[in-house]
Amino acid sequence: MRSYKAKMVEPIELPSREEREAAIEEAGYNVFNLDARDVYIDLLTDSGTGTMSADQWAAMIRGDEAYAGSRSFNNLADAVRDVMGFEYVVPTHQGRGAENVLYGVLLEEGDVIPNNSHFDTTRAHIVNQGAEPVDCPSPASRDPNSNESFKGNFDIDAGYALVEEVGADSIPVVVLTITNNSVAGQPVSMANIRATAEFARDIDAMFVIDACRFAENAHFIKQHEAGYEDTSVAEIAREQFEHADAITMSGKKDALVNIGGFAAMRDETVFEHAKQRAILFEGFPTYGGLSGRDIEAMAVGLREAVTPPYVHERVEQVGELGDMLSERDVPVYLPTGGHAVYLDAGEIFSHIPKEHFPGQVLVCALYREGGVRGVELGEFAFPGADRPDLVRLALPRRTYSREHLEHIAETAEAVMESAHEYDGLEIVEEPPMKELRHFSAKLEPVSE
Repeated sequence: MRSYKAKMVEPIELPSREEREAAIEEAGYNVFNLDARDVYIDLLTDSGTGTMSADQWAAMIRGDEAYAGSRSFNNLADAVRDVMGFEYVVPTHQGRGAENVLYGVLLEEGDVIPNNSHFDTTRAHIVNQGAEPVDCPSPASRDPNSNESFKGNFDIDAGYALVEEVGADSIPVVVLTITNNSVAGQPVSMANIRATAEFARDIDAMFVIDACRFAENAHFIKQHEAGYEDTSVAEIAREQFEHADAITMSGKKDALVNIGGFAAMRDETVFEHAKQRAILFEGFPTYGGLSGRDIEAMAVGLREAVTPPYVHERVEQVGELGDMLSERDVPVYLPTGGHAVYLDAGEIFSHIPKEHFPGQVLVCALYREGGVRGVELGEFAFPGADRPDLVRLALPRRTYSREHLEHIAETAEAVMESAHEYDGLEIVEEPPMKELRHFSAKLEPVSE
């Protein structure tokens, strides 16, 4: 039983099958182009789509809308210091704003940036600075059926191999994403966080953590890493960051808000440069493109994310959806991560070649069959990457009930039963930056 009750509800309606088929065709077989009113259960992302608490709504009333030096910023800075241990904070409108502010200061053309796995906007910001993102995922991540606990880890051997190839001077920053969104939301162990920090120090690079799901990662460490069984999630969360020089944070995930983010760092010189870049792209450094009320809600959410029983219930609901799907023989990447269940589209549509985007076919099929909107994280989203064709079903926080999960599982089962009826897709219109094509490209069924 959940430890909360609903105080506000929003009606949702399942469009007819004919309406769904017309909508996905008009959207160019890209669910990003759908109107939200045409979606029944929206699992496109867990970013900014969750339900805020009564305390967060109350905090919004206290928002200080001063342009400079607002009380709300001081409350956020206190929360970041208490929960994460960083002295210097630059608020931004969301996580990609934090990436722009920090990587715009740290990176130059020709740099090479290793990460356990870059997600889409991180990869794009690095490319936009003229640098090269390189993924160093754990070898265990390549087996979707193994139950290894920390498949999101950074491959230290791959990191050193990269150093041998390009030279340490080419690597000013090492990034670690917790949890590893591109690898099915898999967690990173504390041992691997320490090892990655040591690798960064060894090559004289700054160690940056992409922290947007830090509380979920801390929960997995508590559950599965020896020596942390009796340590609180709050203590584990803070220990994760003791090893980092800086972080980027989307508050729309584990700060439990609908908008907001920040970059935080220990080096005062980096902080001063980041503030100037924030003025150019985000706003004055004490509001960063946000209203005071949004900042207040984010400060409260940071503290709630590491307070029992929130994160336990959050991760357990994702696991519940994974179990429902597995019981229906829908191929799921195991173990389930902290924020989403990932389906193996390559197995479901084994007759569709990779170049015809089996993951995007599955995304469209889930919508067509049951009005469920997920997102493809395979060849369409990451062109040319050596990765499986996965579809992410990201659960908004504190939003859907068990009945909604049952509908999702039944929809996926129905798609499985009719998988042979589906053909591949081809791109007919895409933006010039391929790293971001999945947000707006249009497709159509492969012509004979």
